[in-house]
Amino acid sequence: MKRSGRLLAVATTVAALAASLAACGGGADATSADGTVTLHVEAWKGGGAEPANIAEINKAFEKAHPKIKVDFTYTTADPTYTQKLQPELLGGKAGDVIMVDADKAKKWGASGYLADLSGESWAKNISPAAKPFAQSGGKTLAMPMELIGIGLYANMDLLKKAGITEVPADWPTFLADLAKVKKAGITPLSLPDKAGWTGSSVFQASGSTTVYRKNTKWDADFLAGKTSFAADWKEPLAQLKTLGDRGYVNWKDELGVDEWSQGAQDFSAGKSAFWYQGAWQVSQIKKAGFPVSFAPWPGGAAGTKPNAMLFSGTMWGVNSQSQHADAAKEYVTFWSRSANLAKYLDAEHAASPFTGGTTPEATETSVFNAAFKEGRYRVLPSSTWYGTQAETDTGSKIQAYLLGQSSAAQTLKDIQTAATAK
Repeated sequence: MKRSGRLLAVATTVAALAASLAACGGGADATSADGTVTLHVEAWKGGGAEPANIAEINKAFEKAHPKIKVDFTYTTADPTYTQKLQPELLGGKAGDVIMVDADKAKKWGASGYLADLSGESWAKNISPAAKPFAQSGGKTLAMPMELIGIGLYANMDLLKKAGITEVPADWPTFLADLAKVKKAGITPLSLPDKAGWTGSSVFQASGSTTVYRKNTKWDADFLAGKTSFAADWKEPLAQLKTLGDRGYVNWKDELGVDEWSQGAQDFSAGKSAFWYQGAWQVSQIKKAGFPVSFAPWPGGAAGTKPNAMLFSGTMWGVNSQSQHADAAKEYVTFWSRSANLAKYLDAEHAASPFTGGTTPEATETSVFNAAFKEGRYRVLPSSTWYGTQAETDTGSKIQAYLLGQSSAAQTLKDIQTAATAK
């Protein structure tokens, strides 16, 4: 799942690559004369606008392990992160511990870059919902750090001005609330879609209720060729179009707004009543000063409760070429403990990926977390048919549909093709 669309200048990327290859990494011995090990950790979280309490956790780890020093490197998210790590892994110069997601764990694991962590103490405690994303070929290749939600943000101050006191839970109520907000002179909804991520994600969020409520085994049935998008996903696509047809969203304008920077800035500035994004933005949005609520996409029939949509986010992998494998595994084990991982989950407003793990509570995410606790959720199948390329292709096909360049039938056919491409 994409976490950022920000790009660095080519010159900056090249310089970063050159520096990283020349510097330390998994292939270099970094032990001082007194036996202190320098552990190199690389991630796309922990810096910039997403510190995620990683520095605090690293400091606690060093205090608990005085003979291990953490050398942490932050790189902006894909494509920059992969552009940096891929040649490092190929050249044996990547960090001892590297951040991965389901897609990277699968690809880098297949290439032999990730150590088998199946024997680690925490591996048996991975929740059933998170396990498919951390494992490949029968091996546990990464430690899941979170199950993180994607859903609807609501500016409760603006809703109050329109006479609305709670976030809508079903599709008819959502449409009625959007009408009230618009009538009050407030921009109803912001769905920035420059990269195609938002359209694709809302499509999936709607399907989490409209499709999976009817068939909780839809993914398995799809992979077995027993069902199709044409048969089951007409309603999610129709919801996107309805928002445009009723004037709640101008899709042509939204395709010019960046999901990852401008979208958050506009919502923080109070420019719309509703906005769609991931829970990792809650900490930043809170700084705007208005009461905010994060909830599942309200896609179901009148009077029903929606399913929340989550995805397997960041994970820690150990470089199979690391000369400090024991220290690297100890670092990952430290993160797996609830007291330590909770600091990260709190910053991300995410759920624990471990059975019996602690999921932090917050006023802003109470509605979303209630769905998770009640078992009303679906985790995006990013390790099977909804991988990175399928997500990107789905987004572009939906963009074309929303601009009137493709029919609903053709769009669903194209999405099916993207989901089944090898």
